Amino acid sequence: MQLSEILLKLGPQEFASLAGKISIGKLRTYQLFDSFKTHARVNKLNAESLRRAIPRLYERLPEGGEDLARDLAQAILVAHLDMVIAVLDFLGIPHQDGFFDKQLDASPYLTTGWQQRVYEKFKDAFPPAALVFYINHLAWELDKKADYYQPE
Repeated sequence: MQLSEILLKLGPQEFASLAGKISIGKLRTYQLFDSFKTHARVNKLNAESLRRAIPRLYERLPEGGEDLARDLAQAILVAHLDMVIAVLDFLGIPHQDGFFDKQLDASPYLTTGWQQRVYEKFKDAFPPAALVFYINHLAWELDKKADYYQPE
């Protein structure tokens, strides 16, 4: 599954909700600003231009823009870094402030049913759309055999 598919499966309303929480300051802090601005195709990137661009960004995802999808995913996740850290800690995945080694063998941590366990543990602590997105993003990164997760 591609990252753009994960974002599209959220649906336009949930996507808009998550994209609306993207922090321009965090984009700068994590050196994502320039790449995000380029792939988002906005001349000036601020909260207002981002808000106006969200529907167009969602419409562009089916074009197979994996660079755009990657930038959107990173921007959404740094805006929810507290959730990322909590989930990684819960699963026991070694990380440094929410970032883990991309070569990590996650099989000892992502055992059968891990997605449902994560959802049950955190569904009341974090926005459900953000949590479902992160569960699927984590599977995309570390558990290639996992199907798209949708809570029951």
